[in-house]
Amino acid sequence: MKADRRAAIIVLDGVGCGGAADARLYGDVGSDTLGNVSRAVTGFTLPNLRAYGLGNLAALNGVPPAEQPLGAWGVMEPRSAGKDSTTGHWEIAGVHLARAFKTYPDGFPPAVLSEFESRTGRPVIGNVVSSGTTVIERYAKEHRLTGAWIVYTSADSVFQIAAHEGVVPLEELYAACAIALDIKLEEDGGSGALVSRVIARPFDGEEGAYRRTSNRRDFSVEPPGETLLDALRTADIETWGVGKVDDLFAGRSISAQHTASNAQGIAGIRRWIEGDRSGLLLANLVDFDQLYGHRNDVAGFYRALLEFDEALPGLVRSLKEDDLLFITADHGNDPTTPSTDHSRECVPLLIAGARVRPTSVGRRETFSDLGATVAEWLGVSFRGRGTSFLPQIIQ
Repeated sequence: MKADRRAAIIVLDGVGCGGAADARLYGDVGSDTLGNVSRAVTGFTLPNLRAYGLGNLAALNGVPPAEQPLGAWGVMEPRSAGKDSTTGHWEIAGVHLARAFKTYPDGFPPAVLSEFESRTGRPVIGNVVSSGTTVIERYAKEHRLTGAWIVYTSADSVFQIAAHEGVVPLEELYAACAIALDIKLEEDGGSGALVSRVIARPFDGEEGAYRRTSNRRDFSVEPPGETLLDALRTADIETWGVGKVDDLFAGRSISAQHTASNAQGIAGIRRWIEGDRSGLLLANLVDFDQLYGHRNDVAGFYRALLEFDEALPGLVRSLKEDDLLFITADHGNDPTTPSTDHSRECVPLLIAGARVRPTSVGRRETFSDLGATVAEWLGVSFRGRGTSFLPQIIQ
């Protein structure tokens, strides 16, 4: 590692900035998370993100281009197949998927559920495509009477298991998630992953007042190739995460502080920047996606942007001389469209640091260019599927 150099990547989960070139293949023509939200709220007031180039990379109501941005900016196109968090984070880290993870618009096959029931010792109810809050309201009473798992999915490749914490202990729920992840699907003549992620969705409360708790956990399949995180660990460079990022990489080459909100995530990011840890920070702020995008909550989405905008100057002030801060996303989740699911979008890229030249890095062909740039900055040879833009941004 090059002495004293550090990098932090903050992923604003679901904060896309306009349809990708292949959006029509995903049914997402017209999705533009930042642009549509800016128009729906009749104009953003995001002075700090604007100062770092947010208005220079996309047409946003209320965010005109900065004449003299404080950092570098650009847009990244997705190249990996799919539009979920796992795929997006893996692509940032240098890995592309040729084929998207399988989804289940009609629910999971009976054979899968039968094996899951047999191995966990509890029956299954649900097996529907639904939002988490809706499925709990619909099935919680039966779940509490029978102890059955509430199983559901979405437009993404996820096997979600909801259970009341007063009915099923958390450790049993987590063990069931690991079992679900271990169940393989026979596909194209070979054994493959059933889904990209299994998500534990614990809740508590009484009828009419159920609420999901902060004890969510994601169980992911492992990346199929070497990632930026792997390359850094091989080079004895520290990696640390904030949010669900360790789950997305199946715990491989990264540990993380799990958080219950964007506010906790921002606090964790600040501690890393101000502290003595070295190497790479990879952080995910999930509220944009989990609380607002999936629930078509435009006002909430904007509040989350305001919260991050307010925190940004403090994060930048705390950067050390040889720190680079990257702000980006993993996919879109446009709360203004009828869909409550992820959208195939480009993602924003803002870069801050004392060494950063105010300039555009243009429209990158893949998220992997970010991982390649971080690798070069930290002095490792890994480039994954990306091309480093470090020479463009360092002065």
